[in-house]
Parts: sequence; structure tokens; C-alpha cells
Amino acid sequence: MTETTTKSTVARTEDPPVWVALGALEHRVHYVDVGPWRTRVFEAGAGETLVLMPGTGGHLEAYAHNIAAFAEHFRVLAYDYPGHGYTTHATSDLELDTYVEHLTGLLDAFGVTKAHFNGESLGGWVAVKFAAAHPERVGKMVLNTPGGTMARPEVMDKIRGLSQAAADDPSEERIRTRLEWLMADPAVVTDELVAIRRAIYARPGFAESMRHILCLQDADVRRRNMITDADLSAVPGPTLVIWTSDDPSGPAGAGLDMAEKITGGRFQLITDAGHWPQWEQREIYNRSVVNFLNEE
Repeated sequence: MTETTTKSTVARTEDPPVWVALGALEHRVHYVDVGPWRTRVFEAGAGETLVLMPGTGGHLEAYAHNIAAFAEHFRVLAYDYPGHGYTTHATSDLELDTYVEHLTGLLDAFGVTKAHFNGESLGGWVAVKFAAAHPERVGKMVLNTPGGTMARPEVMDKIRGLSQAAADDPSEERIRTRLEWLMADPAVVTDELVAIRRAIYARPGFAESMRHILCLQDADVRRRNMITDADLSAVPGPTLVIWTSDDPSGPAGAGLDMAEKITGGRFQLITDAGHWPQWEQREIYNRSVVNFLNEE
């Protein structure tokens, strides 16, 4: 099933600050030990568990303007991966088995036997690999411009170059350049978003951690970790693959191909958006996710 959605008629406004958006929401931010990883986790809401999983070099604040909408319906867990955000830095390369093992341990730590998953970019890649390895623990999945099916040298070089430069020199200019590459409209990269990421990237040891995060941008490493047709056919439940019209990581056809190979797969294109829907496109995204997950 394929669907195309265009932007809302709601007038564009600036995003409220992150902790204004979350301020009225009952929530908890804390750390959980998962193997060697002291993992930062954001919890909100009640009901079935929905796990939010950001992209390469990202952190749980990526979902700050989605969480309130999701927490009206679900128990939301957003977290920082190994080597990312405020979770323990990586000292060796992070391949998909590490992310999947960590996610498994995280669910165990919270006593979650089965969950829904919403993964963006690297998060979608991890979600598919997790679903293939542990189908009994997966409800529904939403994959937003997921990685793992393409190995485009120009994109991999861009991600590696911009990300490592931002970690080596977390100046406002380099952080902003990295974030703007993801967006259809650079204006959505607010000073606050830059400041949040600068604080993370400036932590002692993060530049080295980023080198281990970026191993997946190496052609040989990426090849052995890519999502296979067998992985997609092993996904157990309904899955919504969302792509955007201005995604720099690859064409929408890649998402459509994924949806067609997943039993119960569905594809949706959001126009006027980059790698991550912002502003009025986010309203479409939030509504699509909630409606899909709540379908019988």
C-alpha cells in the first residue's frame, strides 16, 4: 500500500524549545546499565511500549517534538545508543550486532517482552535487524528513511566527513552544517538544536567514539551489515516505511522496495521534507505514526 501526503495548511511557526515542548509531559530521564553501556533513557506515557530510535550520531532529543503526541497513546522509551549522546562512549567499532544486543538488553532491563519500534535512519536499520533476530518481541514498526539497504559512496563519504568534522571540532558552524544537510529547509536547524548537539559532541572522548560509530560508512564494514531480503521477509508484523521527498540519503524508491518486501508492509511519502520531517510535516508524521500503530 502506497500513500503520498503533502504539507499541512497550518502556518509555519518556530518550534518551541525542547523542554517547553516536553515541560507539561510527565516524564523521567535516567540511566540504565545495559552490559557495559550506561544508557540514557527518556520515559513517558503508558500502555503498549513504543521504542524511539534516532539516526547516526544522534540522541534522544531528536524525538523531542514527537514524544508528547506519542505518549498520549503509548509508553514511550527513547534512548541514546552505545557511543551516542550521553550513553557510554565507544572504544571499538559499533556494528549492527552490538546495537541489536544492546536493544535486547534494554528491553530486558525494563521488563518489556514485546514492543513497537519507530526507527529513523540508523534506527530503522537496527529495528529491522532486531526484528529479524527476535520476531517474537516485535509488534509494529515505523521506519523513517531507514538505512541499511543502500551503500552509496557519495552519501557515505558525506556522512563520515560532516559527522567526524563536527565531533573533532564541535563549533557552532560545523554542527550546524552537519544538521542542515539533513533538512529540506536549513531554517529548521534552531540555535537550541545546535547547542544541544554541541554539548554532546564537545564531551571528552566523543570524537573517538564518533570514529567507531562511523565504521558503518566504510564500504567493507557496511556490506557485511546491510539489510538483506531475508531480514525483510523475517519482519513479523505490519510495518510502515516513511520516506521524504528531499531525503539526502537516497531515493524514495528504496523505501518503496523495502515496504514491498515486508509482509504487511506499507509505504508513505511525505513531501517538502528532508531526512527528518520538521514543522508542519511533523504533524503529518505524528498523525501517521499514531494512526498506524493504533489500527486493529
